[in-house]
Amino acid sequence: MDWHSRSGDEVCEELETTSAGLAPEEAAERLADVGPNEITGGHGRGALRIFLAQFSSALIWVLLVAAILSFAIGHVVDAVLIGIILLLNGIFGFVQEYRAEQSLEALREMAAPDVRVRRDGREERIEATDLVPGDVVLVSQGDVVPADARLLEAHNLEVDEAALTGESVPVGKDADPVDAETPLAERESMLYKGTNVTRGRAVAVVVETGMETEMGEIATALIGAEDPQTPLQRDLDRLAKRLGIGVVGLSALIVPLLVFQGRGLVQAGLTAVSLAVAAIPEGLPAVVTLTLALGVRKMAGENALVRTLPAVEALGAVDVVCTDKTGTLTEGEMRVRAAWVLDEEFEVGAPTADDAADATNSDATVHEERLERLLEIGALCNDATIDDGDPTERALVAAATAQGLDVDSRRSERPRRDEVPFTSERRRMATIHDDAVYVKGAPTEILGRSTRVLGPDGPVEMDEETKARVEAQIDAFAEQALRVLGFAYKDRDDDGGPESNLVFVGLQGLIDPPREEVKSAIADTHRAGIDVKMITGDNALTARAIASQVGIESDVLTGQEVEALDDDTLRERVEEVDVFARAEPTHKVRILDALQSNGHAVAMTGDGVNDAPALKNADVGIAMGVRGTDVAKQASDIILLDDNYATIRNAIRRGRMIFDNIWKFVAYLLSANAAEVAVVFIGSLFGYLVLPAVQLLWINLLTDGLPALALGTDPAGDVMERQPRERVVGIIDADMRGFIAGAGLTATVLLLGLLFYTLDGAPSVTPYAMTMVFTGFVGFEFVKLYVVRWARGTPVLTNRWLAGAVATSLALQLAVLYTPLNDYFGTVPLSLADWGLLGVVFVLGAPLLVLVGWLTRRHDIEHHMASKSDSAPESGAEDTEPDSTESA
Repeated sequence: MDWHSRSGDEVCEELETTSAGLAPEEAAERLADVGPNEITGGHGRGALRIFLAQFSSALIWVLLVAAILSFAIGHVVDAVLIGIILLLNGIFGFVQEYRAEQSLEALREMAAPDVRVRRDGREERIEATDLVPGDVVLVSQGDVVPADARLLEAHNLEVDEAALTGESVPVGKDADPVDAETPLAERESMLYKGTNVTRGRAVAVVVETGMETEMGEIATALIGAEDPQTPLQRDLDRLAKRLGIGVVGLSALIVPLLVFQGRGLVQAGLTAVSLAVAAIPEGLPAVVTLTLALGVRKMAGENALVRTLPAVEALGAVDVVCTDKTGTLTEGEMRVRAAWVLDEEFEVGAPTADDAADATNSDATVHEERLERLLEIGALCNDATIDDGDPTERALVAAATAQGLDVDSRRSERPRRDEVPFTSERRRMATIHDDAVYVKGAPTEILGRSTRVLGPDGPVEMDEETKARVEAQIDAFAEQALRVLGFAYKDRDDDGGPESNLVFVGLQGLIDPPREEVKSAIADTHRAGIDVKMITGDNALTARAIASQVGIESDVLTGQEVEALDDDTLRERVEEVDVFARAEPTHKVRILDALQSNGHAVAMTGDGVNDAPALKNADVGIAMGVRGTDVAKQASDIILLDDNYATIRNAIRRGRMIFDNIWKFVAYLLSANAAEVAVVFIGSLFGYLVLPAVQLLWINLLTDGLPALALGTDPAGDVMERQPRERVVGIIDADMRGFIAGAGLTATVLLLGLLFYTLDGAPSVTPYAMTMVFTGFVGFEFVKLYVVRWARGTPVLTNRWLAGAVATSLALQLAVLYTPLNDYFGTVPLSLADWGLLGVVFVLGAPLLVLVGWLTRRHDIEHHMASKSDSAPESGAEDTEPDSTESA
């Protein structure tokens, strides 16, 4: 309902209430009818849901089927081993995600635990959850608005609505109705749940509570949204389905063939199970989970809390980052950037109020008398302290403090005797002191009431030419996206009222400045082939200026313009435009949908309630942990604990590194499985069950376990110099297919040759021949482990964990050969001569593997150089662009 366009009396009549408030009995009835004033459905995921989510991939289901089949034909050891692997994988993933969820709970903030209301004309305090439509609430500076409400009275009222609208500057409010078509960010007659009162006081009637509020509607959209699969999840599910189809196809072929050859149904079944175990990389889910978990742990140390493990890899695959401005690209705190007195400009460069509160000013001295007067007016005509109050007024106090003024002493020396408060209609404020009146406000308002201007030698008449110079400076500051305030004074004994016949002193330009590290972080993401798009609730002028300062050069598209475009046109425009201003929640979701429809993998960063729908629907949602609202955190995949954009860049680097390492061990695992399937299948055609399921499972467990996991600790290399991978290609790209085919063929030929050599014409596989092929597989995998790293550009001897993992796995293999465990695995001890024979096989295979690795590496380098060449002009322009906006 358009409450903002109706008068206060009409709203009260519609809600059957008065300015005296509801009777307690009526409020109780309404509470029973509409329910408590709270946001529901946003309390995170339960433990059971997190645990079950670990078993949702297709690969896990294929492994479960293999375990059931193994158990059904009496191979209990195989079934138990597969089950243990799956359980450990599930437990590990659960522990990581549950810890993240618990950390999120610790970040929750309670908003407005109680509120002042009028009930039957009496003021009382009640819990905010007990508010109902029709209640009359009283709010003042420092309060959190407890529900959506229509203003009945407003006294010098300003509200910080950044959490809802993205507007970085507090907005003035009054009780007059506005047009029904007014955007949310400009509805001056309304208060919205979750926003903060920064100045003044008000009386308002509650119009919506709980899930019916603007915040609640956003939460409702989040509840119904599904988490999109990450690229890695899609790739692994696709791989599992193909493996499942392949296993069924091989079994359908080999079982009737062996039965026809007279091998017997049991022998055929055992071979089919062996093929299934050989084809499926049992360790892949566990290794992926562990590698992602290691990345999560490292990211936590880098101030990024990951709520879901796959989000780590997904972040490294994005090619577009959509980011809010306030508090994400900027400090989220107003600063005085520049000051001006007649014909002289000063770069103030004031710190934030928080920084200035801890700063000492012994080395800071104001050398210009007029600048000192300007700063003094800003600090004394002011209701804030350096620690509390309106953000703009805090910035004025911080600027004065940073320039050497002792604000507390000045206030003591010149105590305030009276004041004329600021209102949104008057747009100015005056304070009356013993000897002078100080005035600040909108510069045109102050200029219009000034008859003189403070020059280098004292006040001079304000003629038209001087007034034009002041107006030109106001326009110059505005073009730099500075919020401009004018300052003036008069002697207290001058004729006229306190705000007439003023002496104009000068201007101060304020801005919520970009974070220092953001420009270089955005340059890094641009070099990595990632587009950065700023989506903000601020006006177009501010949005363009901030974007330019952080290295985003683009036309600006406003929310109203987005709304006017059809879906097809918007899909074209989002490819051309990187700055979106006056954006509301629905606009953000439309922009995100358009990008995803164009095939982009999109990360969305933000901190406000308004960001939550896009955070939820993005490929990766990144919320701010310090400034972020609870709704935004719940909607996100990753929470930045320091709200630092540089952490996003680090997380992208980490994600790309993890994908690179996953590529290595997927190529490593699948090439091994390809060789195992080929050896078992070809051997079965000759009537040999080469390796039983338990030995194949041991090979997979031994080579897919510690060594593959150690690959996850490989260094990052040049991942931020590469272009994003194409989503349609998947993890199993042309390079990996070539490596799997080459390495798999090499192993198959050599190990089949070893099999037939050791069989020496025997009609069935002997334990000795089986042991030689079994051990040959293990040793061959360790050689290939170093080749696959080299093929991906990783220096061979840079991972001490890998060396330890290989040594441990070799020790376990020796235990299977030379201890009573050999009874369970069907192996026999090998002599020195046998090891010599295996050495010959490894010597023959190593050069062939190196050749396969070299071909893979050459193709990867050529692709990398082509991508780098394609992106070089854009990157070069980014790097050499003059820093013309920094002085603003």
